[in-house]
Order: sequence, then structure tokens, then C-alpha cells
Amino acid sequence: MPLSKPALDKYTPTIGIECHVQLKTKTKLFSAVSNDAREAAPNSLISHIDTGMPGALPVLNEAALELACRAAFALNTEPQKFSKFDRKHYFYPDLPKGYQITQYEDPIIKGGFVEYPLDGQPKRVNITRVHMEEDAGKNSHPDGADYSLVDLNRAGTPLLEIVGEPDMHSAAEAKAYARELYLIMKYADVSEVDLYHGNMRFDVNISLSVQSGKLGKRTEIKNLNSFRSVENAVNYEILRQAELYEKGQPVEQETRGWDEAKQKTTPQRGKEEAQDYRYMPEPDIPPIVLDDEYIENIRKDMPRLPVDIRQILNKSSIAANVIEDILDNDAVCNKVLEAIDSGADSINSARIAYDSLEKPATLNINVSEHIKIAEALKIKTLSSTTASLVLESLAENPAQDVAALIAAQAQVSDEGEIEKIVRQVLDDNPKAVQDLKNGEMKAIGFLTGQVMAKSQGKANPQVAQAAIKRLLGL
Repeated sequence: MPLSKPALDKYTPTIGIECHVQLKTKTKLFSAVSNDAREAAPNSLISHIDTGMPGALPVLNEAALELACRAAFALNTEPQKFSKFDRKHYFYPDLPKGYQITQYEDPIIKGGFVEYPLDGQPKRVNITRVHMEEDAGKNSHPDGADYSLVDLNRAGTPLLEIVGEPDMHSAAEAKAYARELYLIMKYADVSEVDLYHGNMRFDVNISLSVQSGKLGKRTEIKNLNSFRSVENAVNYEILRQAELYEKGQPVEQETRGWDEAKQKTTPQRGKEEAQDYRYMPEPDIPPIVLDDEYIENIRKDMPRLPVDIRQILNKSSIAANVIEDILDNDAVCNKVLEAIDSGADSINSARIAYDSLEKPATLNINVSEHIKIAEALKIKTLSSTTASLVLESLAENPAQDVAALIAAQAQVSDEGEIEKIVRQVLDDNPKAVQDLKNGEMKAIGFLTGQVMAKSQGKANPQVAQAAIKRLLGL
């Protein structure tokens, strides 16, 4: 039987997330091999460095360092002037040299925070540290086979591991935080953030406690690659741990996997501690020492981040959910910002660009024409419907004159002309007319919609509503 709400509510979940972000470099972290393995045949993008051959010497990719520094500013802090690499020892088929080059004692980023909205309220997760490291390869386990396959194409891929503080207490917070990290890394131009191909992977730590301020035994769910998986895995694990405690059974500190098909977590191995990895300084890579000029140049080159974009769009009273939809599509968002930067009315620029979520071809329209359409919306020459028609027409034939298209679709405000359409609509919809006379005000929305349909979206809806009320004596 599922736990009752009172039984579940007595436990406080505490959640922390470690996020692995693949950096968008052309080559790997320590070798001159392509970093894009999405379409490559297994084990075709490897070198003697990636496979750990004796005598192989790694060389740090400077572009990866620059992206790591960019991530520091995106996370509301600065890169450390001194950082260095270490060796993390463990033995697994996808790590042929027996250790991973990572950062332990002196990472490239310390501190920082992520702020994100949830249900209209600001939330914050503090960042413990962010370190650079190389990825391991990938194991696959064919169904029914008594063997596993190893692909080392991913070995040596440059990663940032973002370690957040355990500042979250619900699955909704965890999902929103994971999405915000995704947006930050995308808009900071640090990563391709391709979740399907594992450019971002989330390891979620969860514990339950009864006493405030005291943490329970934690489990870690590895390698989640979607926001929905983060949310569902957290909800499942909270329930699983609570059921164990209710039965008087202990929660084991362990690493668990997420079975997407069964929507449940499964045990993988006992959770390791730092001493299990036998960290030691990496002898083949010198420490990283950054000067003030290098750091300042990166700071000056930082693009707008999600928090900046929200502030810009919020000033125009754009609905919060529309802003989040725009942020989810960087091509649409960039079009909005380009138009605003060029002097367009922001709320109507956002409305036009938002239209492009369903009509990607309209994103190719020149920003000067975009601005003309936005201004026509602002002064009500165009309605939302007719603005969409202008956009579609321009997308099909960019050589057309935008002023002529706007004129052809111009909103009709002539009271006499609109009244003719209103009379026809009232005659055609006697039930809606009676409903409106009986005080059902939603009927006026239906009748106005019919007027807009008959006018092919050109009638001024305010004039149409006024005509409906006048003709019905309301």
C-alpha cells in the first residue's frame, strides 16, 4: 500500500545535484582528437593519450580552460587564479589507464550560486565547487549477451562537474534547478547542452530526515539526462526511502540507476568516498595560473544570461510562461533581443518571435522587417492573426515589400464595415446571442471570435465587441 500523506509529510527530503557538462571544444581535453562523437563509429575517435598507452603525455586544451572560466562568471563567481589537476584512481573497463585526470584539491571554480524561478518565487542553490575533468568511455550491455562492449570515443572528452549544495527539498525544485543549469550553460556558450547525446548528465543525491537540520543516509542516482527524469527519479526515491523507514529498515548509502521504462531506481554499487579513489597530484600537467588580464577579458566577453534576459522581457509585462518558452528556444530568444536592441517595442517583438516557435522559417526574416511588423502590432494596424500571416508570407517569399503586406492585412477599424459583419454573425448564432442576453458573458468572446473569423482576422476586436453590445442593447 502507498504511504499516506501524513506518513510521508513527516520526512524532510534534502537534495543535491552534481551536473556533468560537456564543453563545446573542437578537440578533447588532453588530446588533438575530435570532441564530436555523435555520429562516429565506436572507437574511431581515440588516440594513444585517450587509451592510456605507456609514455603518453597529455596537453591541456586551452579552449576548455577558457570555457571553464566563462562558466565561473555564469555561476556568479570568478575563476580561481590557481588551480591544478589530480589523478582519481578506479578500475573500470571504460577507463583503460586506471585513473581519471580531474581536479580535487584546487578546482578552477569555487563558490557561486544559481538563482531560478519556481511558481513565481525565486529559488537559490549555492555552488560548492566546479572542476574540470576528462570523461571516461562508455560501456554497453547487449540484451541476452554474456559480454559487454566498450567504446572509448568519449574518453578524454572535456567536462565540467558542477557540484551544488544540498539546498533543495522537493522534486519540483530539482527539476527547475536542472533546467536553469541547462539554460545557463547554453546562453553562456559553454556547452552544446545536447541532453539526448549526454552533453549534460545529472547525478542526484537524496536523503530523508525527521529531525530538522539532520541529514539521513543518502543515495545517489547516476546519469539522468532529462529534466523529467530528474523529477520522477527524485519523487520515486523519496517514496522508496520513506517506505523503508516506516518499516523500520535502514537506507543503504549506495549508487543507484534510473530505469526509465519501469520508472524506478535500482541498486548499482556501494557509494565510494574520497579515500577510495586514492587521489594524487597529476605529474604530467603543470598547475594553471591565470592573471588579472586574462580573467577580465573573459568577463568583458560574457553574453546575456537567462537572468538578464528575464529582466529585459519582464519590463514589457510579458507573461512569465511566455518568457520561459522563449528562453527554451535560443534562436527565438536571439531574434527577440536583436529586435529590442534595434529599437523595437519589446512585447510585440516577443509576440512575433514567439510565433516562430511553430513556424521556424520566420526566424530568417530580417530584423528591420521584424521591427516594422512589431510596430504595426503596437499601433493595432495588425492583429496577432494578421501579423502571423505577414510573417508566413515573408518567410515564403523574402523579396516581398513588408509595407505592402502590412497594408494588405491592415486591421479594419471602420465601424460601418465591422457592423455589417457583426449583424451577420448575430443572425447566424441565435443561441450565443440568447446566452449573452441571459448574462453569460463568455458568449461575447465566442461571437467576437466569429467576427474575427469572417473578417479573416482583420476586424479590430475592440470595435467588434462594442458593436455586438450596441446592437444587442447591452
